Amino acid sequence: MTKALDGKVAVVTGAASGIGLASAEAMLAAGARVVTADRDEAALKALHARHGDAVVPLVVDLLDPADCASLVPRALSAAGRIDVFHANAGTYVGGDLVDADAAAIDRMLTLNVNVVMKNVHDVLPHMIARKTGDVIVTSSLAAHYPTPWEPVYASSKWAINAFVQIVRRQVFKHGVRVGAISPGPVITGLLADWPQDKLQELKAQGSLLEASEVAEVILFMLTRPRGMTIRDVVMMPTNFDL
Repeated sequence: MTKALDGKVAVVTGAASGIGLASAEAMLAAGARVVTADRDEAALKALHARHGDAVVPLVVDLLDPADCASLVPRALSAAGRIDVFHANAGTYVGGDLVDADAAAIDRMLTLNVNVVMKNVHDVLPHMIARKTGDVIVTSSLAAHYPTPWEPVYASSKWAINAFVQIVRRQVFKHGVRVGAISPGPVITGLLADWPQDKLQELKAQGSLLEASEVAEVILFMLTRPRGMTIRDVVMMPTNFDL
C-alpha cells in the first residue's frame, strides 16, 4: 500500500526529542526518509536503531555558525534532495524579564529566530530549483497572544511568525509552500522552566498537548494537494484558557 510520503525526503531539526522526534516518526510512518538533525548523538543513534536506514542521523550544533551553515549541504549530500524541511529546533526562556539570564536570552533568540531564518534561507534555493517543497516552522500559541509569563519566548515566536508570513508570499510562485504550526503547551522538556504551580495546574486539568498530536497536524499540512497551502495552524488543549 502506498503511503502518503513515499519517496519523500524530509529534514527535521531538533529531532532527538519532543515535537521534532514526534514529527520525524510520523513522517517515517508515512513513508518518508528523514534526515534527523540534533546535537544529541546518542538519541539519534537510538532513533536510527529503531527505524533503520530510513533515518539519516546528522549530529549538528545549530548554535555553532559553521555547523548551522553545513546542515543543508550535509543533508543533500546524504539524501540527495530535500522535499520537506521542518525547522523545529528551539529553546525556551520563561518567567519575569527582570529575572532572565542575559546569556540565556541571547541563546534562545539565536536558536528560535536566527537559526530558523538561516536554515530556511539555505534550503530555499534547492526547493526553488526543483519547483516544489514544503517548509514547516514550529511556532507557538505564544506567537498570537502576549503571554504574560514568557515575554522573551513569545517575542521570538512573534518574530518567526512574521518571517513565515512574508517568506510564504515570496516563494509560493515557485511551488514552495511555507507554513507554521503554533501549538499551545506541549508536554516536552521546554516546559521545564514554567512556573511549577502553573504547570501542575495545567496537568491536573488535562490542559497540555502531546507531541504526537502536533505531529499528526504537521502530517495533515504536508499531505494536502499541491494547490492548497495550510499556512497557519493554531492548536491548543480545549481546556487551556489564556
